[in-house]
Amino acid sequence: MREQETSRQPDAETDFGFRRVPEAAKAPLVRAVFDSVAARYDLMNDLMSAGIHRRWKAEMIAWLAPRPGQLLLDVAGGTGDIARLAMARGAHAVVCDVNLSMLTVGRDRALDDGILTGLDHVCGDAEALPFADRSVDLYTIGFGLRNVTRLDRALAEARRVLRPGGRFMCLEFAPALGPLLQPLYDVYSFAILPLLGLVVAGDRDAYAYLAESIRRFPPQSELCERIEAAGLERVRYRNLTGGIAALHSAWRL
Repeated sequence: MREQETSRQPDAETDFGFRRVPEAAKAPLVRAVFDSVAARYDLMNDLMSAGIHRRWKAEMIAWLAPRPGQLLLDVAGGTGDIARLAMARGAHAVVCDVNLSMLTVGRDRALDDGILTGLDHVCGDAEALPFADRSVDLYTIGFGLRNVTRLDRALAEARRVLRPGGRFMCLEFAPALGPLLQPLYDVYSFAILPLLGLVVAGDRDAYAYLAESIRRFPPQSELCERIEAAGLERVRYRNLTGGIAALHSAWRL
């Protein structure tokens, strides 16, 4: 596993949750968040979503429909749960994540479960993937696109590494719900979730950032436009669980 660094424009700024920070600062800040919670990341996902994230990921893979012999690249793949769902359908999976701590947890868990082949781990940046042009059949990213510094560059990289006929799929939280649910969602996001993060993962700020980063993410229709602008086609999305999360699908044709 190896880490890649990408150049940043020192004067440009981007969002880190509700804060504006220099572009060069965001990646180290995000890396620190996931270093802090890596050991409890999957447990926190189960607790904060009541396990629903597993159903969302299963729906993602069902819509993606990977086939035996295909190569799937799961970017920001963390501990590898999406990759392992694809492996169950016969695909060879590569988990790529910029955070070495998350990769290590996932790799060790796979070894403990006796997974010795069909799953690789690579430490790399979603904005500068260490893979050749047109080298993968399927590209997935689950709850990771909002953490990149430059979303459009990450989408361009997704298109670059996909083979013609390859498919892109993103699972991400949506930034807003309807007016009836939004107040309840805000209380959960900004009060309950950080407290849960403090108690379970020992890091309140990491989960405060998570809630803030969701609110800064583009809504579903805007994300469709940006995926199309990156050169991917046949872009569609599906809302999940009342629009709390959404799946975006596209193809490289």
